Amino acid sequence: MDNSGQRQSDNGESDRATEPEGGKRPRPRDVGGGFLMGRPFGVPVYVSPSWFLVAALITWVFGGQLDRVLPELGAARYLVSLFFAVAFYASVLVHELAHTVAALRFKLPVRRIQLQFFGGVSEIEKETETPGREFVLAFVGPLLSLVLAGVFYLGMLVVEPGTVPGVLLAGLMISNLIVAAFNLLPGLPLDGGRMLRAVVWKLSGRPMTGTVAAAWSGRALAVAVLVGLPLLTQAGGLGEEPESFGSVDSLTDALLAAILAAIIWTGAGNSLRMARLRERLPDLRARTLTRRAVPVAADTPLSEALRRANEAGARALVVVDGHGAPTAVVREAAIVGIPEHRRPWVAVSGLAQDLKDGMRVSAELTGEDLLDTLRATPATEYLVVEETGEIYGVLSTADVERAFVAAMARTPSGRS
Repeated sequence: MDNSGQRQSDNGESDRATEPEGGKRPRPRDVGGGFLMGRPFGVPVYVSPSWFLVAALITWVFGGQLDRVLPELGAARYLVSLFFAVAFYASVLVHELAHTVAALRFKLPVRRIQLQFFGGVSEIEKETETPGREFVLAFVGPLLSLVLAGVFYLGMLVVEPGTVPGVLLAGLMISNLIVAAFNLLPGLPLDGGRMLRAVVWKLSGRPMTGTVAAAWSGRALAVAVLVGLPLLTQAGGLGEEPESFGSVDSLTDALLAAILAAIIWTGAGNSLRMARLRERLPDLRARTLTRRAVPVAADTPLSEALRRANEAGARALVVVDGHGAPTAVVREAAIVGIPEHRRPWVAVSGLAQDLKDGMRVSAELTGEDLLDTLRATPATEYLVVEETGEIYGVLSTADVERAFVAAMARTPSGRS
């Protein structure tokens, strides 16, 4: 699946963001997700440890098929099968890179690409601004998979059928067709679901309406996969005997269907939940979350600084120089760590965090812009300033986190 994502993506996926796919809390920008394989277009590509399990499974299954088609290979068929597994996931990577390039062209930051159990995930950190861009961003992945299928088909025309190259090219052509077809199914978190979301968004004028429609379509799709896939495989191919119920193959098909259905159902629910959260993110306002602060000189005793803050009804301290310009923010955690009897002999300068680039934030910041700004420069407190440069107060990361958690608590996890 392709989970192009806002934490979104698939070849098994979620809407950005999935994840949550997405609402983002301040965090380090480049968090690992397995083994780093490279940085195409500046975006890190990770291979999840679960990929090795899938690669082994593909090698075993494809090796069994090769034994019927090319029995003369013997044990070497597993080496050929391993090459097929790697080439297939290289195709999945191309699918994800298509999403990534499109996102970068639309100036949307891409956190990373991860190859995992059921495909790939492109973690795109922001929503597209228009339904047209959303449609394009979703469609380019399946389009590239179709292009790859065509390239492998052309390759089949120039090699001998029934040979190792011929079988490999045929397998890669079919697998890319399956990836494209699966991802075009109209339900989140698949690319087809994001395309459906874009169409409904365009018709209704509301992105949330598109998300609700595509998420419920995804849930219907999950039920169809859970019920339909085992029935389809149990019926058997043309001219073949149907599988007996309870056989190893039928149980394997049922297990695969359950896993796929669970991934789609969960991804659809996460997409819906994160869309609802994004609707509430504008309620996160730097101005309303900021604590009133009083300016104090660097050599002011902590006890005196706290007295002034209490008189002014303030909850934070900002260290200023002789000209009244802010130079540091006193850390709340450091104040708590000083016993009351020592506070008259401790200067606030020893408890302050110097203001670095990124620690001055505008009082007008809201929603995702506010979270992105805080995430870019992790700190416990930030100086909040007016557009004129005047000190407005101090913003605590703890206050933002509490407001974020409260917004999540008000977000239904699955109701439309």
